[in-house]
Parts: sequence; C-alpha cells; structure tokens
Amino acid sequence: MNHNINVGLRLHGGLDPHRCVALARAAEAANLASVWFAENPFERGVLPAAAACAIATQRIRIGIGVWNPYNRHPSLIAMEIAALDELACGRANLAIGSGLTSAICKLELGDKPLAALADTFHVVRGLLRGDEVTYAGKVFRVRGVKLGCRPPRPDMPILMAARGDKALQLCGRIADGLVVSNMCPPAFTARARDIVRQAAAESGRPPPAHVVQYAPCIAGPDGAQARATVKQTLATMLRQFWANPSARAAMRYSAIADAELQAAVDRLAGGALPAAALDDRFVAGTAQECGERINAYADAGVSELVLTFVGDDPLAAIAYLGSALKRS
Repeated sequence: MNHNINVGLRLHGGLDPHRCVALARAAEAANLASVWFAENPFERGVLPAAAACAIATQRIRIGIGVWNPYNRHPSLIAMEIAALDELACGRANLAIGSGLTSAICKLELGDKPLAALADTFHVVRGLLRGDEVTYAGKVFRVRGVKLGCRPPRPDMPILMAARGDKALQLCGRIADGLVVSNMCPPAFTARARDIVRQAAAESGRPPPAHVVQYAPCIAGPDGAQARATVKQTLATMLRQFWANPSARAAMRYSAIADAELQAAVDRLAGGALPAAALDDRFVAGTAQECGERINAYADAGVSELVLTFVGDDPLAAIAYLGSALKRS
C-alpha cells in the first residue's frame, strides 16, 4: 500500500455513542490513524461521542468532520474544539463546512453559505490563537470576544469541506486542508485538489497539506461477497447524492460517461445494484483489493482516507484490514 496515505474510521450521529466507543477502540487496536465524526443536522450531536472516544483511546486522532456554523455559532465551535483538544491531549482535528443544504434550509438562517464559512474561519482562528476578536462579517459579527481558557494549540489546522468550484476556491484561500465527502471518485478529488492549490497560490498561501476523503468500505477474505454487500449501501447513497446538484456534478468526474452514469442511477431506482463502472466510489474486497483502491485515492492526492465500515460486522472488517495495513 502507498505509505503516503493514512487510513481512518468514519463515525457519525446515526450511531449510538457506546457503539462509537467500541468502534474507536477497534480502530486504535487495528493501528488506524484517526476517527472522524460526521455530524448532520437533527441527528445526534457528535461531541459527546467524540469526547467519550478521546477518553477511551490514547493514540488515535479524534476528528470533527464537519461542524457547520448554523447549528453552532463560530464562537461555540472554538469553545468546543478547544475543550475537546484539551481532553484528547492535542489529538483533536477540526473541519468546518456549510452542512447539508436540504437540512440547513429548514433552519431559515440565510442563504450565504460561503460568506458564513469565511466569517467562521476568521472568528474561530482568532479565538483559538487566544486573541480578543472583533469582527464584522457578512453573516456573523462579534465584538470583544475571547476564550476564557488558553487553547491548547493556537495553530490548530482547520480543514474545510467543499465540493463546488467556488467553495473549493474559498478552501484554498482560508483553510489548511480539504474534506471530500462520500461518493466522489478519485478523479474528482484530483481536480478539487488542483483548484484548492491554485487558489492558495493566488492568495500567497502555501498549498493546504491535508486532503481527507470519506468512502464506504467492507473488507474481508471473500472479496466478491464484500463487493456485493457494499454495493447495497452504495445504491442507497447514490440515490441520495444524485438528488443534490453539487454532489451530482462531483460524481461525474470519472471515466463514466454522463449517459452511463444516469442509466446506472435509473437502474438503482428499479432496484438493481450498481454496475462495476461505479467501483471507484468505494473500498471493498480482500485486503489486497482494498489496498489497490486505497492507492487510487493516494494517487489522486488524498492524504487520509476515512472509511465508513458498513455491513454486519464492522469490528471484524476493521481488524481484518488493520492487520493487513500493519504488514504492508
């Protein structure tokens, strides 16, 4: 396997916090690099589970990916990530995004997601540096705000989730790294990385060092069974992502022609499983086959591939893949 890429575990608000702790412990035992918590509006908030995992582990990094500034004001994001980083002894990671559009619009808090993100990064960075922040942005304003504790890492990297071109350009201008969501093929990620780097260069900033990508995964000695099982999950995810214009655009960056991709989605609507042409959306199979897929993401510029282990026994799959990664 390419040693320029780390492998992590993705958890989310749909999981019971006790289950998150068990999976995080398994990931640490398997020598995975990180646990990332995806938080979506109106599901469980992930902070309690992330805090529990920080206490239950010693080495593995604890990532928040992502918090949005609509559920959490920028000042609260800074407060909570500083406290989590203190609890985790410097192992916390933070990514911020605008959140799921279909859910965020229900909050009726405005329709300027990029401006909200720009404001959020400014406020959060200042507070984590220990500054007293006064700032008047297009969405958020603060006056004389300062954290009451000393943040453990004033230089904590802040990543940004982005998919559309304007969001990717903003990421290059303000963030320390990029988070790419599920269902985006490596070809999309390579293009996204280039847009981020170009925007960073035009802003006089170094290229962001981190590219984190999410992908569903099943690993096991029966490769054919693993691929068949993961495709059942993929079918549900494809239908959900196809309804989102920016996700649909991202999914098109692959070797699949638009007509073929549309036909695959139509087949899914009829109950069929995804065709082999969509295999670049997941990691599944034997340890060797999974390693080949991980390498494809590494070649696209991913520095950390964060896997959602689906199927009936994710604990066994984590142990199986982790054992193989240790030997590679």
